[in-house]
Amino acid sequence: MGDSMLQTIPLLDGLTALDDGRVRQFLLTGPEGAILIDAGFADSGVYEAVQALTPGPVTVLLTHGDRDHAGGLPPFGGCFLHPNDWHLAPAGVTLRPLAEGDRFSCGSFHLEVIEIPGHTFGSVAFWDREKKLLFSGDSVQKEGPIYMFGAHRDLEQYIKSQQKLLAMTAGFETVFPCHHACPISPDYIEKNLRDAIALQAGKLPGQPHPTLPCTWYQGQDTQFYY
Repeated sequence: MGDSMLQTIPLLDGLTALDDGRVRQFLLTGPEGAILIDAGFADSGVYEAVQALTPGPVTVLLTHGDRDHAGGLPPFGGCFLHPNDWHLAPAGVTLRPLAEGDRFSCGSFHLEVIEIPGHTFGSVAFWDREKKLLFSGDSVQKEGPIYMFGAHRDLEQYIKSQQKLLAMTAGFETVFPCHHACPISPDYIEKNLRDAIALQAGKLPGQPHPTLPCTWYQGQDTQFYY
């Protein structure tokens, strides 16, 4: 699947989603340049789409290092990524660290980094405090499935991160996930958390996934691959 399948979807003034049907990226544009949240698969065509949408310099921020978010990095040259996920990034790109409280601005958008490890050890969300927007990566989704299998994931950390976000929900009105429905309401933080706690307690029904090395668990609102 190449760039011909990439859809450009206006969300707000200065905010556009780039969606190839598998994963979603977000482009924030302003008079001085742009911020791209995630870079898609290597074949998503994100670089070409961004070049067509904005002439200015582009700062790339990654919610985490999985290949459907980092695969498209090489044409951009580099990105900001939490160091705990640097080992997941493609070879040859310049990596700069992200940490709790880091801030990035573009036009009317002002993003703040929230560390939310679990889906990966370096997962982060980007919060616009003034606009009450949360770019949640893969950690908050409607229904899922949320991938929680593999050596670079940790269910206990995921639960703690969802509890952290839940305590902040007064600061969120709109959540922009990278998969499935978008945008969604902040109450999915609590729904994902409740189902993750049930998963940890062994209370969710599961069945072997037909193609992936994991079990497919169904919660009340959320599916997990674990």
